[in-house]
Amino acid sequence: MRLKNKIAVISGGTSGIGLAIARSFVAEGAEIFIFGRRKDALDEAVKIIGGNVTAIQADAAKLTDLDHVTEVVRKAKGKVDIVVSNAGFTEQVPLSEITEDHYDRTFDLMAKGPLFLTQKMLPLMQRGGSIILVSSAMHYMGLANHSTYAGAKAALRSFVRTWAAEFKDNGIRANLLSPGPFPTAIMEGQAATPEELAALHSHYANYVPMLRLGRVEEAASAAVFLAADESSFMTGSDLVVDGGISNI
Repeated sequence: MRLKNKIAVISGGTSGIGLAIARSFVAEGAEIFIFGRRKDALDEAVKIIGGNVTAIQADAAKLTDLDHVTEVVRKAKGKVDIVVSNAGFTEQVPLSEITEDHYDRTFDLMAKGPLFLTQKMLPLMQRGGSIILVSSAMHYMGLANHSTYAGAKAALRSFVRTWAAEFKDNGIRANLLSPGPFPTAIMEGQAATPEELAALHSHYANYVPMLRLGRVEEAASAAVFLAADESSFMTGSDLVVDGGISNI
């Protein structure tokens, strides 16, 4: 087991890639804490994961909630080995229609949240710790109507570069995981009907050189690699798991 006796904290661990990461971490021997806003989703995720998981109801965009998560973990375990920031959403909005509310919700959850989650977890981390920010291959691409989403994800790329320099003396690593198109709740939110969703899946798959969408287990395997000792000489890096879509 590659993560035996490791303690991991995962935001957005109730569905899609985050849930797959949570399941894979537990399968590799980790004890995990997941958090999200919806209690029903947390309860269902705990059932699916099956054990070695604690669920905390908290909003990844709110600093007071992040303080609560940190305190729960500190009291329960006194340390953290792995932090995964995965919470996110997508709203396609043309530049001309972007509102301050849309901008703030996007950057609060997907830029401010990861930064302050990491800041608050750092005092609980020791040498060998691993921070994984889940970004998107979209930050390499130009896709219309995704100004705020791609911008927030690009900020994460800068964060891990900066933290690689800041953490050079403490033995903690920070890396990015950038998935391409996966059939997750984020993609489901872009379609109003099952027919629209099927068409959307086909649309994205046709752009991927491998001519398919990713499987969440494939992204989870990459996260396990970044969390485990196999990647011990990686920091400030971006591991892109996108079927090649950002390279063409």
